[in-house]
Order: sequence, then C-alpha cells, then structure tokens
Amino acid sequence: MPVWYANPDPTFQPAMRLIDDITNAKEAVVTTSFDHDYSTGMIVRIYVPDKYGMSQIDGQDAPITVLTSDTFSIEIDTTDYDSFSAPVTPPYCHKTSLCVPIGNVNNSYNLAVRNVT
Repeated sequence: MPVWYANPDPTFQPAMRLIDDITNAKEAVVTTSFDHDYSTGMIVRIYVPDKYGMSQIDGQDAPITVLTSDTFSIEIDTTDYDSFSAPVTPPYCHKTSLCVPIGNVNNSYNLAVRNVT
C-alpha cells in the first residue's frame, strides 16, 4: 500500500491537506488528516480520485468556513453525490484525496506565508 505524506508544518502556509472524509450535505463538511491551519473565507479546490467515491466534487473550488482544527464546511451541495470512502483493501488507489488552497476572499493575507528558521 502506498504511504501518503503531507508535511504538517510546511515552510509555506497554507498548504495542501489530505482528506479523510467528506459528508453528503447541503454544505459538505471536510475532515483533514491533521490540523489544516486554514481560515474562514479561504478558497480551496478539492481533488478526489475515482476510487474514493464522490468523484462529482473532483476539481471544484469554493470558500470554506472553519469548524474545528481539522474540519471545515465548503459551499458545495453534495447531497446527491456518491458517498466518500477511502479505499482500504487492494487494489489501492495510487492517488489520494486532497484539498488545496487557491485563494482568499478576505481583505488580508491570513496565514499566507510563515517564515521558518
């Protein structure tokens, strides 16, 4: 099985995060594999490979509302989408589901860059 890794403390913030779950809801709730460090108003793009289900959301982007340190809601109605389900048995998927920050609707650069020494 491939091992996927996303640096929890990258040089540049905000960074992509691996997705553990996406709910079927009017405003989908996305759960990341660890703290995302995102802020409300950011725009993220969701990537979901076919084997994860919910392929209808793949490539869509929308503003988010942060709910907890590892969850956020996204303004995409997924009620009629397939259920999200990460593959757990062979054949495993060689890609993983990701959320990637692509913009911000806020008037400031919240968490745009974090200098690391």
